[in-house]
Amino acid sequence: MGLYTNCHVLLELLFLASLFLKSSLALDRFSANFIFGDSLVDVGNNNYIATIAKANYLPNGLDFPPRLNPTGRFSNGRTVVDIIGQELGWTTFTPPYLAPTTVGDVVLNGVNYASAASGILNGTGRNYVGRINNDAQLDNFVKTRQYIVSRMGSSAASEYLANALFSFTTGSNDFINNYLLSPTTAIFVTPETFVNQMIARFNIQLRRLYDMGARRIVVVNVGPIGCIPDQRDKNPLAGDSCVDLPNQLAVLFNKKLKTLIMDLNSNLAQSKFLYADVYTIVSDIIQNYQSYGFENFDSACCRLAGRFGGLAPCLPASVVCPNRSKYVFWDPFHPTDATNFIIAKKLLEGCSLDIYPMNIRQLMQA
Repeated sequence: MGLYTNCHVLLELLFLASLFLKSSLALDRFSANFIFGDSLVDVGNNNYIATIAKANYLPNGLDFPPRLNPTGRFSNGRTVVDIIGQELGWTTFTPPYLAPTTVGDVVLNGVNYASAASGILNGTGRNYVGRINNDAQLDNFVKTRQYIVSRMGSSAASEYLANALFSFTTGSNDFINNYLLSPTTAIFVTPETFVNQMIARFNIQLRRLYDMGARRIVVVNVGPIGCIPDQRDKNPLAGDSCVDLPNQLAVLFNKKLKTLIMDLNSNLAQSKFLYADVYTIVSDIIQNYQSYGFENFDSACCRLAGRFGGLAPCLPASVVCPNRSKYVFWDPFHPTDATNFIIAKKLLEGCSLDIYPMNIRQLMQA
């Protein structure tokens, strides 16, 4: 039995013990769900801006309830944050900030600010034209926060925000649609320098979110981007293996990100930042895909061009695999609903190898 398996056996025992030790003072649920990030968690904000990065057409949303519902999610079904919201008891999906119906008291259950092609650095994603970068997403949250304070009053709003769940899923595009996209950048800027720029900027962004009242914040690291169909097809010399450089960049960033999260927890009073290790989770899924019930771990289910289906986005002309639940990847960049479900469950209930220093259910009780 490996360390990863042992970790989950121990977690199950601790969870059973917690049922008997649960404090009467613990939260029954988060007050709201506020989501920031990129296309991995975008639920339709890019539908409302001028951008190439859109997914509001079939076969995207092929399995999203109700079926054949292309909302702008880059998946055949739900995103990780959709599933987390459902598992935590919300009866509706957290709506996109730019939707015309996301107004008034609707925002009190939470808002999704994520935007496909966005990144930590403002220049990231310019190849897709429009996108709402992290700084602009935080600007949008300022407006939501102003409404909440006007609606509740300052004191109640502070308590409400302190008990809300916040999450940030970002960083992949800074490599895929910035550093790796420009040969000039890679020649003149070392990986260490580029990653340090990302960490410095992200530090400012996370502190800004804290200063606006967020206390329970899940920060998702960069996954194994060298294993996605896009990078496999763009780097044919890698053969059947994952591409080394993108994964090395992700590992370098993730190491510094975990240190940042630990520093924020140490230096910001009452903060509870969680480091969600999606790199480890997805790497384990790819390496042991059959044990998770998958049949394909390296190719896009929705494919149009490329050996791995990674040379074109999921488009109406694409060919879709007959059983989406057997594929790890939906398109060149994004997981299927089936993969997102596994990731979500590990972030909700996993051990410290999945999410550190506690999981999301434990965060709710912390």
